[in-house]
Formats: sequence, structure tokens, C-alpha cells
Amino acid sequence: MNYFDALDLPTIRARYPLGPDFLRRYRGMSRDELRAFQDLQFRELMAFGWRVPFYRRLWGRHGIEPGDVRGLDDLEKLPTYSKDDLMESVEHFPPLGDFHGLDAHPDDARPPLVFQTTSGTTGKPQPLLFGPKSREVQSLFLGRIYGLQGITARDVVHSVYGHGMVNGGHYIREAVMHWVGAPLLSAGTGIETRSLNQVTLMKAFRATAIVGFGDYIKRLAEVAIEAGITPGEDIPVRIISGHLGAETAEGMSRIWGGAEVYDWYGVGDTGAIAGEGPDRSGLHIMEDGQLIELLDVDSHAPVEGGALGDIVCTCLYKTDVFPIIRFNTHDVTRFIPGDNPLGIPMRRMAGFLGRSDNMVKLRGINIYPQGIGSVLTSQFADASGEYYCEVESRDGRDEMSVAVETRSQDPTLAARMEEELRMRLGVAIAIRLCAPGDTAEVTQIERRQKPIRLVDRRKES
Repeated sequence: MNYFDALDLPTIRARYPLGPDFLRRYRGMSRDELRAFQDLQFRELMAFGWRVPFYRRLWGRHGIEPGDVRGLDDLEKLPTYSKDDLMESVEHFPPLGDFHGLDAHPDDARPPLVFQTTSGTTGKPQPLLFGPKSREVQSLFLGRIYGLQGITARDVVHSVYGHGMVNGGHYIREAVMHWVGAPLLSAGTGIETRSLNQVTLMKAFRATAIVGFGDYIKRLAEVAIEAGITPGEDIPVRIISGHLGAETAEGMSRIWGGAEVYDWYGVGDTGAIAGEGPDRSGLHIMEDGQLIELLDVDSHAPVEGGALGDIVCTCLYKTDVFPIIRFNTHDVTRFIPGDNPLGIPMRRMAGFLGRSDNMVKLRGINIYPQGIGSVLTSQFADASGEYYCEVESRDGRDEMSVAVETRSQDPTLAARMEEELRMRLGVAIAIRLCAPGDTAEVTQIERRQKPIRLVDRRKES
């Protein structure tokens, strides 16, 4: 069976509409109607999950039997799991672990495997596994988000997502080509295509949209300006869609000549989960296929209101390869209360606000390095957006400092930044000002999709 033979494209399109059909399907639908559709998919997903050894072991350890989970109302009976559990599976059942689910299919219906990995920058790479159905649905969700943001088949899309074994660049290429229909410049990171070459390429082919991680997209604008190329004029970019990190939409728009800037969120395992739309009221969760819970970082209980919590994802559509049922991403965000301005029943969330496994507790306060970057760039125009946090133990107490790039000569800037952080976060954090480019060796901004923002010196003590 090849990739295309394994696809039931008419069913995919009927279940998960995109473009104008997406809004037509869901406008006016109640939360109860949406939940009924989620429940139907969840039951299909659980039937597949019980045939996968990883889940039989995980659920069996918690005393769960098939009759215990009959639908979504029983979801919280199931344990969550994280990347650590997947890597343990890979260690005991190499090379792919026992979570892929391929053996749950009859030999004549076994789907082809789409195989990528995580970057492995913090350890051994994790396999990222997809079948044709799950691959195309996750790509469709991203195509849907790009469409909400205004990207069309008439755009020329420049992508700075990495390729190689990592999922990013390949997945984005498929989403743009298969579900948007736009030509794609697959430049990748600064290692794959040098930054100066990238801006020259964008100028030559009249790129109108850029997709990728905000830190590097901002860096490309600086490279263009240094080369005498005017962003927004010589490179007619009108839309930027990516992961903004510490960079504010206003600052990104300004340096790219007034482009519209949008955020979206997803992880390698799950694909696109939520994206900003024209209403600018937060990220719309693709709840017809992605079931999201927010759990307290410490207690693991569901959070209430607009409290911060770990994003736990169940991919309702992943019934061909690697089912994902209560996967704790350890990414932190919050739900946005109130009705959806688009008139659809789907909830909204803030963007990526940090990682709970990158969290530093100072004097009982949870500090997220990405949150520090957001505060500094939103409050101080002199902060370039490039920074990293450093934590170390001194006299038995954890202390944090932040290296911040700036062109300012203002002798009061560091003290004002320290006071802003103290007022916002409730704890003292030292600021060290750096010249432009001085943090690049630590953050690896030119080489990594996600720059390093935390250096933990406690391990060296």
C-alpha cells in the first residue's frame, strides 16, 4: 500500500473543512454539538489505542481496563505521559519504540510510515511517526490556520523552518503545497541557507509571506537592512506567520515594513494545534481534531479561568499511526475566556508562554525564561529581542540574571529593566546589557530553529 492508496481524502475533507467551508461548518454550532463530534472520534481513537502495546502498559499500570473509558467524560481517568515515557519506550523497544501502532493493522492494510525525529539537541532524538491520514490532517489544520491569517495560493511563501531529520520544514512544505497551494521557498535555517542568501532569494522571487520562528525572521530583517535591502519594499512581505517567542507582533511588523504578523502553536508530535485569526483575540484551537487540557504544573489538576497550565493534547484524528492520548507537551499557556469572536464554538488560548521543564523557581515564584523576554521587548524599545537567562546557585540560593542585547547607551536602562521585572514577577533578577550580536554564540540564533534562552549553571556547581 502506498501513501496515496492509504488516504481516504474525501472523508478527510468532509470531516475537517478548511477555507470558507471551515467557518460555514462551525458558525452557530453549540459546544455540545462540537463535543459530540469529539466524542465520536475519541471512541475510535481509544479502540485503536487499546491495540497499541505502549498504551496497554501505561494504562494497565494505573489499573485501567477497556470498559473503564467509554467516552470523553472518562478522559481524566487516563494518565498523562510525556516525551520521557516515549524515550523510555524507544530504549526498551528500539528503534521506534512500541507506541507506533503499525502492528495493530492487518498486513494488507498496514499504512506507510512517515518518519521524522526531534532535533535531539537535548539528548537522543525522539522518533516522530505519522501515517498518511494523520500527516495530511495535521497539514490541513495548518493550511486552515494560514488561510484564516490571509495566506493564499497567490502568495510566495518563504519558510525558515529546518529540514534534515527534524519535522518542521517538511511538514510546513506539505501544508503549504497540499492545502494552501502557494509556491514555497524552502530556505530553512541559517545553516542550510545563509541569511544573506535568504534575503537575496526573497528579493529575487518577490516573497510575500514568511513562516517560521520569530527570532530568526527578525534576524533576517536586520540582515536585509545591513545589505541595503528594504524589508516591505524590496521584499514585499505582507504576512508573517510563525512562533513569536519574545518578539512582539508590533515590533516584528515594524521591522518588516508593516507586514501583518500572526502567531500559531503546535509541537512536532501533534502538528498545528491553534492559530491566531483576523480577530486578533488569541489562538483558535482546532478543536474538531485537537482536544486540549491545561493542567497545573505542580498538582496536575485542571486549571481554572485564565491560570497558566501545561498543555496536554489528545489528537482525535490519529487513528493510523502513533495515537496521541493525553500527551503532556510541558509547554505552558492559558485559556482565553469568553465567546469566540468568529462565532465558532472553539476555545481560544494564548500563545506559547514557556516550558514547565525549563521553569526556574526563585523564592517560591515560577519564572519562565520566555516570559522574561516578552516583558523586556514589550516594555523597552531599546531591547533588540535577543537575550538569554542564566541561573546559578549562590550561597545555597538560586539566582537569575539576563543578558540583553541593546544599542542604547542609556546608563539607567539596566536598572529600569531590573525594576520592571521585579514589579512584574515579584523577584529580583539582574540585567547585563550586551552589544548587538554578543548573545548569538550562546543562543545559537543562526543555527537553531528555537534559540537557547536558558543556561543552567547549577549543574556546574
